[in-house]
Parts: sequence; C-alpha cells; structure tokens
Amino acid sequence: MNISDWKKLQNGSDIRGVAMEGIAGEQVNLTAEVAGILGRSLAKWLDANTEGPRRVAIGRDPRLSGQELMKAFTGGLTSMGYDVIDCGLASTPAMFMTTTDPKLNVKGAVMMTASHLPWNRNGLKFFTAGGGFDRDDISKLLKIAGTGKFTSERDTGKLSKYNYISDYADHLCDIIRKGANSAVNYEKPLNGTKILVDAGNGAGGFFAEKILVPLGADISGSQFLDPDGHFPNHVPNPEDREAMDSVCRAVLKEKAELGIIFDTDVDRAALVDSEGNAINRNELIALISSVILNKHPGSVIVTDSITSTGLKWFIEEHLGGVHHRFKRGYKNVINESIRLNEEGRESWLAIETSGHAALKENMFLDDGAFLVARLLIQMARMKQEGKTLVSLIDKLQRPAEEKEFRLSIHAEDFTGYGKQVLEGLEAMIHDQPGWTIEKPNYEGIRVNCNKEDEKGWFLLRMSLHDPVMPLNVESSLPGGVGKISEKLKKLLEGFGRLKW
Repeated sequence: MNISDWKKLQNGSDIRGVAMEGIAGEQVNLTAEVAGILGRSLAKWLDANTEGPRRVAIGRDPRLSGQELMKAFTGGLTSMGYDVIDCGLASTPAMFMTTTDPKLNVKGAVMMTASHLPWNRNGLKFFTAGGGFDRDDISKLLKIAGTGKFTSERDTGKLSKYNYISDYADHLCDIIRKGANSAVNYEKPLNGTKILVDAGNGAGGFFAEKILVPLGADISGSQFLDPDGHFPNHVPNPEDREAMDSVCRAVLKEKAELGIIFDTDVDRAALVDSEGNAINRNELIALISSVILNKHPGSVIVTDSITSTGLKWFIEEHLGGVHHRFKRGYKNVINESIRLNEEGRESWLAIETSGHAALKENMFLDDGAFLVARLLIQMARMKQEGKTLVSLIDKLQRPAEEKEFRLSIHAEDFTGYGKQVLEGLEAMIHDQPGWTIEKPNYEGIRVNCNKEDEKGWFLLRMSLHDPVMPLNVESSLPGGVGKISEKLKKLLEGFGRLKW
C-alpha cells in the first residue's frame, strides 16, 4: 500500500475500512495484514508521544471480522514489545476508561469498531489517558504505517485477557445508586420500573443484564441483546428510522416505562417514552440539558449545527442556559466545550443530534451508556415524586415538519465547488424577502425564513467527508418545508453540478 491508500482508511478521528467481501463495489482494504501494520504503527506512535508502561488494552464490537483483525493487530503490538490486555467484547467508552484505571496500568487503548456501518466494515478508535485521538493523530499514525519501517530489539510482549466490561458496568451501577440515593431501596433504585433495551445485536446488551437487573429494573421484552455481527434485525443506530420504529413498537407492546437503544459500540443512545414516542435528536438534547442546567445553572450547552430554533429557545429562555450551536462532528463539539472551559466559560455538556454526548463530569468521554445512566438517576428521583422523566421537556417547541436533503456535487474539486455554492447563495439571500442569515454561524449557511407561509429555517453545509451538501429544513407550519426547499432549489439552479 502506498501512502494514498493508507490515507483512505482515515475517517476523521477514526480508522474505518472494508474488512469483508460481500457487498458489490466495495473492495477490501482493511485486511489482517493491514491490521498488523497498524498495531506496529501504534507502538511507534505511543513510544514517541507517551510515557509509562508499554501496555495496551484492546476490545471489539461483535463484527464478523473482529476476531481475525484483533488477532493481527495484537500480534503487531506484541512484536514491538508491547504487552496487550485483550478485553474481548467491549464498548468504546469502556475501552477509554481502561486508560485511567490503575488496576490495568495501560498507556493506550484501542476499540475495534465501525460504529453503525454495515456488517462488512470495521475500524479502530484509539485512546490515551488524555482522550481520544484527533484527526492529526490518525494522520500521523497512518504516515508511520506508510513507511513500512518497523524494528524492535525488545522481547515479544505478552498477551493476557480481562473482562473489563463487567468492571465498567459495576462503575455505572455505583454512579446510579449514589445519584438516585433512594431512601426506600438504595441498592435497587429502579425496583418496580420496567425498562426495555434494544442493543441491535451490537455490544450494548450488557447494559440490560449487568446494570439494569442489579438495579432492580424489569427488563422483560428487551430485544436483540445477543451480539451478532450480521446485525440480522436492524442496524444498531439510534438515527435509523427502522431501528427507532422497532424499539418504539416494542415499548408499546411490552408496556414499558422507558425504552433505550444503543448503537453498535455504545457511544450513542436514544430513548423512547412510555407512549412509544422517540426521544432523540433535539428532544434528547433538551432532556439532558434540563438535567445539566438544573445542577449547573447558566452553563453553555454545545451542540452541532443542525439543532432547531425551538431547542435554542428551550435552553436559553426556558432553562436559562446558553446554547452554543457549533459544527457537525462529535469531536468538534467535544473539543469546543473543552475549549470554552479552558477559557473560563463553564460548559458541562457537548452533544450532537446523532446521540453522541459527552459530559464534563465524565471527563468529556463520548459515552451513550453514561448519558443514559445520568437520565436514569433523574428518572428514579422524579418517580419518587410521582413525576415522569419526559415531563422535563413538555415546554420544548417542536417543528411541524423537518427534512434533510442530500445534494450531490458532480465536480472533481467538490470542496471548492461547495464553497462557491455557499458564497453564491449568501449573496442571493439578501434579496429574498423575509430571509435573514443567522449570526453567529460556524458551519455552512443558516437562514431564518420568516414569511407567513414558511416560518422556519434551513442550513446548507458541506459534508465532512463526501461530495455532498446536506440541507436541513424545518418549519412550524404544515407545508412550510416544501415552500422553503422549492424556493431554495430555484435559487441554486445556476449551479449545474449540484444535483438534488
């Protein structure tokens, strides 16, 4: 592989590739050989950038290619003299926590996952005690891999096994018990509460069996808890309509008080209320913001760029916080919240509409299970008072319509062409009655559409990785999305390489 081939494995702050044949047009580029080289590359990266014991923890989700790639990656590390702790089936947040656990005493951790992507994909996420790798770290790691120069005068490292997901589950149980602080049943604060979990056959089944059951919850009716890399029932992804419909139906059928759905590696989550309504995207952000701002009044809530105007009103006018709408990309949101804190502006929550959420109290770890744990604490407290968790977002203003379009760019330099589209559109907006550009805005162009038959907004931006311009449109009026999008389509007719 040349350096350009290695670069194709980069997906922002992760590595992702095609690991198995079986889907037409997708050529395998994440092989066992590649995984072995990446293991040796990580050893060199850690030697150059960290101190401490030459020991790494590694876990994986249940993907079909996971065991083979993990064996090869581990072999690469041990060939460079690193000891490896094989944590087996794990979650991404759990693997990050290994880096701060003195019992394991590692200076790096790896999670082998491709999140919600199809069964034939796989990938790697990397951590040190300072947090997850950034884009630049991945670029440097792949540059090391591209050199192909690996020598070590050390003895081959040792391989051991440790079921860390049980320790992680115990940790969350302890947090929920202390937070709920039930005077009636401290050990089982969820006693008498029926909660349904949908793990989508990913790695999240442990949450039902190792956390909810010890806390007293009734988990009957939970579905797809068994890990299966074929993902035979639905994509393990809280943003997927089929997945959300499935868990919503199950909650209604089983008469559960709450439904929980995780993505494959458990760094994202969404909820379902007792009436089968999805609590994701803006609703989920509003819910956790209510909890955070009650404890930390006036805190800055950092979100991605596509959150609604109703959410902004809810956070700022109803809850008294500050809504900082930033860029797409969970690392962007997290890093922005960390930056604000470093500048002296208190920010306790960074969250994307995708379900990625990181809390300051949890070291800004992107952790779907911790997010749910924090909400379960609130649920237990409110139940003692005869209230429901979802009553916290009764005042949230929801749009009548919302839709995302994906406009494809048919140009070799799609980034440059997308920039031309945004610049041209901005110049045209000033001539549109009732349309005003939102300021400040950190990604693409966001426009408020205030005409009587529109009453909404749209955001047009560049995709993070693809020749696509996502367009999000919302309106408080039935038919408003259609009116806004049709007007915008006419404005963009002059850009012939942009296809709706």
